[in-house]
Amino acid sequence: MTTTTPAPAAQRKLDPVTFEVLKNAFATSVDLMSEQILRTCYSFVIYSRDFSSALCDGEGNTVMQGSADIAVHVGTLHFQAKAVIEQFGDDIHPGDVFMINDPYRGGTHFNDVSFVRPIFSEGDIIAFSQNKGHWADIGGVVPGSFYVNATDHFGEGVRIPPVRVWSQGKFLDDVAQLIVSNTRAPEVAMGDLHAQSEATAVCEREILRLVDRYGKQTVVDAMQETQDYVQRTVLARIQELPKGTWETVDYLDNDPSTPEQMIPIRIKLTLDDDGIHYDLNGSAPAVASFLNSGYGTTHSSLYSGTKTFFPDVPLNSGFYRAVTADIGPEGTVVNAGWPNAVTGFCSGPHEKIMNAVFELWSQIMPERAMACAFNLEYLLVGGRDARSESKPYFMWYDWMAGGWGGRSSKDGSNATAPVFGAGLAVQPLEGQERLSPVITTEHAIAIDSGGPGKFRGGLGIWKGGVLTDAQSTVVSYCCDRARSITWGIEGGLPSIPHGVWLNRGTSDERFLGSVFSSVPLQPGDEFSRPSAGGGGFGDPLDRDPELVVEDVIDGYVSLGRAELDYGVVITVGDIELDEYTLDEEATAAKRAEIAAARRGWLETDPEKVAERFRAGELSVHDVIRQYGVVLDWGTGELFPESPRQFRETLESRSAQHWS
Repeated sequence: MTTTTPAPAAQRKLDPVTFEVLKNAFATSVDLMSEQILRTCYSFVIYSRDFSSALCDGEGNTVMQGSADIAVHVGTLHFQAKAVIEQFGDDIHPGDVFMINDPYRGGTHFNDVSFVRPIFSEGDIIAFSQNKGHWADIGGVVPGSFYVNATDHFGEGVRIPPVRVWSQGKFLDDVAQLIVSNTRAPEVAMGDLHAQSEATAVCEREILRLVDRYGKQTVVDAMQETQDYVQRTVLARIQELPKGTWETVDYLDNDPSTPEQMIPIRIKLTLDDDGIHYDLNGSAPAVASFLNSGYGTTHSSLYSGTKTFFPDVPLNSGFYRAVTADIGPEGTVVNAGWPNAVTGFCSGPHEKIMNAVFELWSQIMPERAMACAFNLEYLLVGGRDARSESKPYFMWYDWMAGGWGGRSSKDGSNATAPVFGAGLAVQPLEGQERLSPVITTEHAIAIDSGGPGKFRGGLGIWKGGVLTDAQSTVVSYCCDRARSITWGIEGGLPSIPHGVWLNRGTSDERFLGSVFSSVPLQPGDEFSRPSAGGGGFGDPLDRDPELVVEDVIDGYVSLGRAELDYGVVITVGDIELDEYTLDEEATAAKRAEIAAARRGWLETDPEKVAERFRAGELSVHDVIRQYGVVLDWGTGELFPESPRQFRETLESRSAQHWS
């Protein structure tokens, strides 16, 4: 990605007042798109805010993003605008609207469908408005189009290169029908198609209103200066920071085609006077599942993770100019290339990269430091809805809130949207139950899910559902933190593993894991799973014992884990009156005992740990947090390589910081 030097103050064309008015007007024009799509979309997924909007200049560079957009979209919209320009060149006219979802041309995954509208003034293209929304189904092998076992894109859904769906104002119904007919809910897809296109028209009208008031050239100049302003601001901030190079690694759980081991994603960050530079060379080859990332989403991960540490700076191509990235050769897990499967990038490399970026910037800006956040997860139940005589296809498309990492001065956020997109809303249970034959059986804070630390990780959620009147139904799940468990930093401990249980607590209980597809379901089957909490920040033995008592009262930490993870011994009085008393003498003794023993725990033979887990002597929390071991959580089987890798990360992020 090229770096463009922003114009010095003497060369800027707009006075400060006009610039500020237009900069904010651009933000309003994009937010108006969001308001439009919320009120007109057909898909429950898009209604739950899985969409983003952008205004791009005449070259496709992003001028402004929406104020509550999905993080993963932010670094891809300019790639897609440029793909339209590259595809159609001079053959772009007023009234045209283009569609694209191609992840090999800068998109995210096939479900994310974008609409791009050129904005003309006096015969010239001065801008593009764009809206991207997640369609609940885009074809492919399984309902919802999340086919874990896909090794190439042909099993994932319809690939849409830049294609014209309105030509000079005329709707090309045959083109639209060709696309939506390859989805399981064509009426919904067609509704979203029109809703998203009309949202881009709202932005067009707003930009042309600005042109009428301020003039074409002033608006064009403001678009350029808005980008220059952001680049100039970021570069100025960097001058105040320490320079150097920092490195880290995070993991995917495994690659089905290779011997068992976690799959590394390696990131190097260099900060110098010229900007922010990332290097992802050394990351693993593309995996034989859909947990790969294309170049667009990898850049987006880097931009989004970095932007978290510059929260007040607008996000546009000026930001991208200040951030360069060498993501390595095509064919890796972070630069998959065609035809590698990429739909699961969101639960795979994307959030691994973002959390790794958080870790790197936590060393540069320790006052903003944050441990790992929980991983985005999707549970998709799809089949035929037998509540209706016509038995239409249904897609129960579910994701959960979870915990963010503990921070340098406070606990992590509980039950929060994933870093994938902080504006992403949890779907209302009542709406889900009306649209699909699934009844929610449980939705509550998951006790002991926050990673222990001086500042505790935020809490995750337990959610359960039961299938009712349905036929030909399967369940799929995408998460990928059953082994590369949400980690703590500066001595903090991990959270809990992700994974789905089928008929938990019954004789038919099965642990399905954290990544699977097409598991058959029958009416009456119940599925449940937790979202992880965030990792802990700082040594748990340094946490104020009174805060641990408060956590127990609030139902965030159990009495047992208070003692085992924090060394805090609590005497219980009247539970109904929340009478819990700190035993200071026993706490001091317990903390001394843990401090003396915990390094030895990390040297225990993992097979012996697995044996004790299978015998019921150790819990999942014990195995992870005390002994640094990861297992098959359904069978208790010890993996050959993952425990070693997990212990290495626990040593570097946690144990080496213990006093």
